[in-house]
Amino acid sequence: MKSQQKCIVIFALVCCFAVLVALIFSAVDVLGEDEDGINEENCSRDCKAVLVQNIPDRIFISHEDTMPLTTGLESLLNRARKSVEIVSPLWALNSTDHWSHYTYGRQGQHLLKELMDLKSKNVHLRVVYGLQNNTIAPELKLLSKYGAEVHDVNMTALTTGELHSSFWVVDRKHMYIGSADMDWRSLSTRKELGVIIYDCSCLVLDLHRIFSLYKQLQYRDFVPAIWSKRLAALYNKEKALSFQLNGTNTTAFFSSSPDKFSPKDRNRDLQAIIHVIQEAREFIYISITDYLPLIIQNSHNKYWSRIDEMLREALILKHIEIRMLISCRQQTHPLTSNFMWSLKSLCMEMSNCSMEVKFFIPWLLQDGSLIGTNHHRYMVTDKSVYIGNFDWVANEFLVNAGTGLVISKAKDERSFSLGEQLKGVFERDWQSTHSKTLQPSKIPTCSTNTVFPSPLLKSQKSQTENENGPNASL
Repeated sequence: MKSQQKCIVIFALVCCFAVLVALIFSAVDVLGEDEDGINEENCSRDCKAVLVQNIPDRIFISHEDTMPLTTGLESLLNRARKSVEIVSPLWALNSTDHWSHYTYGRQGQHLLKELMDLKSKNVHLRVVYGLQNNTIAPELKLLSKYGAEVHDVNMTALTTGELHSSFWVVDRKHMYIGSADMDWRSLSTRKELGVIIYDCSCLVLDLHRIFSLYKQLQYRDFVPAIWSKRLAALYNKEKALSFQLNGTNTTAFFSSSPDKFSPKDRNRDLQAIIHVIQEAREFIYISITDYLPLIIQNSHNKYWSRIDEMLREALILKHIEIRMLISCRQQTHPLTSNFMWSLKSLCMEMSNCSMEVKFFIPWLLQDGSLIGTNHHRYMVTDKSVYIGNFDWVANEFLVNAGTGLVISKAKDERSFSLGEQLKGVFERDWQSTHSKTLQPSKIPTCSTNTVFPSPLLKSQKSQTENENGPNASL
């Protein structure tokens, strides 16, 4: 009997030891990648940034102070010497539908060819994408034949959500982050915005850690209880990176979501957004595809106050000017305008309170296709810039995977060139004929495609400026 008990005890100890070993090996640096000898002491801190946009041909808004998105991505590929690492939720660069008869699909096809050519330059391409329906996009199958290392993340199994992160890491010293997917529409028919940062290994090294985290989730249907030390955040809102950006003193950090995907010291996207709102002193300008402070669960909804209450506090207690530019599209939730009116109503009987809302209206072509849907996901204030991958909808932050970048001017710095440039982008969109003011007598009907008719010729455009001007309403 005693020998049997000893066997049971020994067996239990062996099992515990096996579990402990498994946990240790999931946490140590065995799974981490070589970071090419780059560390916080020898990395580069003198960096250059440029805003990149895709503005469709028929959207009459200036590219001033920004670079075309395709030009920016090609500049990254031209600089690549060792590796290109891309995270994108969608891969559809090679248009196969009716759009291929137009020029719109050509830019995506050209970018795909550039990625295929990396192998001939001895540049290693690594890709992470969100697995959907257990299928792999034809573009990824093609790239794998050209030597690309393709990794999927099964978000359905991990969080019941989706992968929405979209960023590039090049040679671990250049980067892109923004709203654009690896989709031909992002390079042609959708209005996109992001930022490219060059020669900034101190910052990019931290973004590479998020890429490595996604890569390690391949073949998993659970999130590790303990992450590798090499996946811990290098910087956060309490300890942001201090560096030079376009010749000015700047700080920055990355955020990520959901909570399960945030190792030690990594701020969540929600924390980053709230931080930027709380730090603002004069204005908060937000350009977003969707705004909906609701948790939508089956047949019932629940109010989600985290961002909404921060905006109310900024309006009422700090008297900060707020402008929100929201996309008007078929998927726009009918309750969006209700929440906008709830915010606007706070300023109806208050002095020194400014809350404005506009909806960005795309063009409708004769075949029913839309040109110029506003796909932006950013916020700019007098202190900071936030560029992310999420719509501001509660469910996005809870179960979907996304990444954000916060860039702020240093406390002793007067100028903030990147913030001033992004503010200029917002103001040009705000004043464009595509932006319509939310009015009390008119309820926006975005869900039924309230859009412009087919674009007018330039000779006709001036005749309708008054009718469709920036002060027009929905």
